[in-house]
Amino acid sequence: MDKSVVTPSEEDALEVLEDLDTGDDTDLSASDTLSSSYIDLFQNYLFPLLVINGKFRIIYANPQCQKLFTDFSGLEGNQFFDVFGRSFGVEALKEIRETILEGKNGFSWKGYSSLKSREIESLHSRVFIFPLPGANTTEPNHFEVVFDDVTVENKRLLRNVFMSLLEASRLKDNDTGHHISRVSLYSERLARELYERKTYEHIDADFIDSISFLASMHDVGKIGTPDDILNKEGPLSQWEWNVMREHTKNGAYILSTYPNPMAKQIALSHHERWDGTGYPFQLSGDMIPLPARIVSVADVYDALRMERSYKPALDHASSAKQIASEAGTHFDPFLIDVFLSIAEDFEKIYEENKDIGAKNPRD
Repeated sequence: MDKSVVTPSEEDALEVLEDLDTGDDTDLSASDTLSSSYIDLFQNYLFPLLVINGKFRIIYANPQCQKLFTDFSGLEGNQFFDVFGRSFGVEALKEIRETILEGKNGFSWKGYSSLKSREIESLHSRVFIFPLPGANTTEPNHFEVVFDDVTVENKRLLRNVFMSLLEASRLKDNDTGHHISRVSLYSERLARELYERKTYEHIDADFIDSISFLASMHDVGKIGTPDDILNKEGPLSQWEWNVMREHTKNGAYILSTYPNPMAKQIALSHHERWDGTGYPFQLSGDMIPLPARIVSVADVYDALRMERSYKPALDHASSAKQIASEAGTHFDPFLIDVFLSIAEDFEKIYEENKDIGAKNPRD
């Protein structure tokens, strides 16, 4: 695992791991070789499965487990805690040790793990540990570790709830085009470029996956904007603009329960400007969260490309030129340098997802 990605809770876990006496580090013995009958049984097992010995050494990993954890450290022959230790909480680590060494709860344990690295998205699993079938029930020396990956299920359930809010806001905004989808695609592309350049340590696979979804939620706060302002033909009065700008705060409130703070950051700050003249709080420079700075570039580029009730559409070259002219004022100048280097990808995204005959309302 990438040791540069360590949360405070993982730091506590690392301290516990250093204190755990998990047995010696000797090589696997002949008694740790699984019989062909076990291997045949586990090869086609539905769930990812490990077998560890009483000294926490991994002696077998079935194909499903190898596939699930393909981007993490090696499995067979390694210490279980060396590979998976940081994925458990402090109390869970202690309980697992007591389960194997002291026979707690009949040598059985169940709980959760959360694996993370820079290269792949977090893996959240239910974990079950119990003696290998047929093992000595009083002093078992081999244990099954079964992983039930719930990452996709949890993510789907969570996002479905917030997608309902997004759809409600889109109906209110009369946005029948693909603006939201394009902003997500632009944001993902820009984030991926930053990831590949290794510019920001905290941009990892989770960051890219999250911004590709959460960028679509940037204007969800418009669900609280009065219809007569949101869909007004022609310019808004100063009072109407003040009401319109409240959509950033409304969006942050709506997304405050989303477990990733990126959601609130994007909704609240995607209209802030690098020079401090944006809204709602006139943040400037690096005070503006990076996800919001990324979405700002994506949102404005798409707005320039679109025909709206109060303006004509610009072509790609004109849109890119206008954005470049506002580096250091509206936008993070470094992000604009990156944007210009991949601008043709933005043009491709727009052309592949453009609206046919749609005039979208006010941004």
